[in-house]
Amino acid sequence: MTDPDRPPRFTRLVFHGPLSEARADRIVRRLVRTGPATVLDIGCGWGELTLRVLEAAPGATAVGLDLDAEDLERGRRGAEARGLAGRVEFVRASAAEAARGPADLVLCVGSGHALASGEPPGHAAGALSKLRRLVSPGGRVLFGEGFWQRAPTTAELARMWPGASADDHPDLAGLVDTAVAAGFRPEWIETANEDEWEEFESGYLADVEEWLAVHPDHPLAAETRERADRHRAAWLTYRGVLGMAYLTLIPTP
Repeated sequence: MTDPDRPPRFTRLVFHGPLSEARADRIVRRLVRTGPATVLDIGCGWGELTLRVLEAAPGATAVGLDLDAEDLERGRRGAEARGLAGRVEFVRASAAEAARGPADLVLCVGSGHALASGEPPGHAAGALSKLRRLVSPGGRVLFGEGFWQRAPTTAELARMWPGASADDHPDLAGLVDTAVAAGFRPEWIETANEDEWEEFESGYLADVEEWLAVHPDHPLAAETRERADRHRAAWLTYRGVLGMAYLTLIPTP
């Protein structure tokens, strides 16, 4: 559903992150090799990746957890349209508080901060520790998490998100080491490329930019324009600096 008094929301995005359809398809094929029967998606948004897993793993069932009611409703509509409504439940719940799992496959993409209470970058260790307890023996975890591709400068940090710090993320090696220390072996390590970042960030703002061009004098235009300009300035600053890793992890005994 759309509200005529505000910009459409994320209609140009397939995934809520820098993830191409080609990479998503490769990830899904890898994740279903073990024949998962149960899937848990933490911070699922509208659950596009989970729906693709269910399509590739007939008979599997899934639970998606998120706090955004609008995203969850989009997920339910998507499941219904694809004939998957009877196999997935979208639940409005905090990832940190919900008593769910263990599951054969656990997805946590861009939501590690919601699973652990520690300050960055320590939240990754806490999130991975909890994920280790949520995955069944022999299962898989897909952990999507930010990392610094290179150390950001002080000037760059000042143009990113409010309070941005060099301590907000580890480098890739540090992130993988944290996963190993939490009780995993990394089956696959991959990172979003520049095209995926540009597709995501442009798609993130496209609805808003189109709406602003048509409604320059709308009562919400000034606030919306400021928010969009601030977001664009941030991502053009962290472009090539902030990375997104997708780690396919196997729990160790």
